Amino acid sequence: MTLKVAIQMDHIGTVDIDTDSTFVLALEAQERGHCLFHYLPERLSFDGSRVEAEAEPLEVRREKGQHYTLGKLERIDLSDMDVVLLRQDPPFDMGYITTTHLLERVHPETLVVNDPAEVRNAPEKLFVARYPDLMPPTLITRDRERIVAFRAEHKDIIIKPLYGNGGAGVFHVTPEDENLNALLEQFAEFFREPLIAQAYLADVRQGDKRIILIDGEPAGAINRVPEEGEARANMHAGAKPVKAELTDRDNEICRTIGADLKARGLIFVGIDVIGGYLTEINV
Repeated sequence: MTLKVAIQMDHIGTVDIDTDSTFVLALEAQERGHCLFHYLPERLSFDGSRVEAEAEPLEVRREKGQHYTLGKLERIDLSDMDVVLLRQDPPFDMGYITTTHLLERVHPETLVVNDPAEVRNAPEKLFVARYPDLMPPTLITRDRERIVAFRAEHKDIIIKPLYGNGGAGVFHVTPEDENLNALLEQFAEFFREPLIAQAYLADVRQGDKRIILIDGEPAGAINRVPEEGEARANMHAGAKPVKAELTDRDNEICRTIGADLKARGLIFVGIDVIGGYLTEINV
């Protein structure tokens, strides 16, 4: 059966085909004979009766620098699609949230992956707080004194923006680092939201494992090993992806959260596990 699949994403020309999961999803869908459309979040509209997008037919190929072809721009009614893939990167801001409200108007008659209401309810660094027994010690706050006390307790900590992605704005702050106050001042200037602080997990030097779950079941994993002298294990920050198997602890984490993910319509999910701790749930 041929499906019509619309992909809401950042521009296909900006993706790295060696690291981008949306590109791989599109490539596989195309190889299965499905019809692809590409549109940017800002081209999504609601006219009172229909949710529409200014979209282009999309072809993809695994050729660096020539990995896509876009057809003629056309207006499509998303209710005519079989699937919409909600795939743009954060920041998880009001623009992002607004697209989830609009896509609710067509879901589930048109299957939106993932359920837009649940995506809105599950920012990656907050949703993981549903499972405190699986997390490393974590603090979410704007209170400078609380963060200072958290470092005093846990010594090495990680500080990062609550709604960032790709390793941007992630800092490893050691016990003797004199820049904590200046760093918190910078965060206060650029972000209105709380920060997230976590106990530093030394096991990150052996890698940050990304596990993919489909309908709540683990489908596979890669381990992302940071570069020498780098605390971030994001591929955007130069980490090396390595084939990985699931450990007993990994499977335990997946069993703990899997049924909840499935019940929420979170069909395609990537979780991050460092040293047996669940650190993020990416929906």
